[in-house]
Amino acid sequence: MSSTDANSTVPPMSYVYAVTRGGAALDSALSCRAGLHDGLLRTVPAGDLVALVSSVPHEAFGTDGLRAQMEDMKQLEVLARTHHAVVEAAYESATVLPMRLATVYLDDARVSEMLAERAVEFGDLLSRLEGHVELGVKVYADPREAAMADTADTAGSEPEATGPGRAYLRQRRAQRRNHRDTYQAAGAVAAEIATRVGAIARARLAHRPQQGDLAPDAGENIANDAYLVEASREAEFRAALAGLSDDVPGVRVEITGPWAPYSFATPLPAEDGERR
Repeated sequence: MSSTDANSTVPPMSYVYAVTRGGAALDSALSCRAGLHDGLLRTVPAGDLVALVSSVPHEAFGTDGLRAQMEDMKQLEVLARTHHAVVEAAYESATVLPMRLATVYLDDARVSEMLAERAVEFGDLLSRLEGHVELGVKVYADPREAAMADTADTAGSEPEATGPGRAYLRQRRAQRRNHRDTYQAAGAVAAEIATRVGAIARARLAHRPQQGDLAPDAGENIANDAYLVEASREAEFRAALAGLSDDVPGVRVEITGPWAPYSFATPLPAEDGERR
């Protein structure tokens, strides 16, 4: 028997997207919806909790297959996008605890055991997150933008009579000063954010600033925070930060969300493909 034939006889595994409390609204939202590898979504119950699950092939999500997916950027992107889409779909009709990417169990029985073992923890978290959303706040520093604004402000001033060497040195000093001042201003804006929304947000978590492909916008991301906010206070949160950086050249504040509260759930670690 070939290795392909052998793999085809191995039962599929159970991929867990989120934990929540069951209900008709959730069942309706997920009806006929597919997850990874086009597996239909289902719920696995334990007490009043359910895990949102779909079947995935063992060869792709066992230890070796999962490692290969995590090392392949294209496959990893598909995995992450599908995982997120399922969580967001569930979030529209229920409070959810998103699981970490690639949380996989051998079968539904193992998933049910996990729910029973952590019922108190999950129940407390769901109660804490009920009626809340996650809002992201990012601060960007862009010295080039600040320099352009400064150039525009001084465009009409009389130029100094000086040689090209001195002009170059003066320009370099101005660039260094502009770079330093922009980052200092961005830091002050980031500190002011926490002050303004401190009484509105229930919790705050500082993530690592995004870099490279994760930060496609202009400027450098110097603050990347998540806030847990009551859904009814989202407008108040946004209003508290409105116009914060309007008069600060080279500094930009971006609010994202609302999202399912990924940052404030305590998801179960991945099981390296199998749980025995």
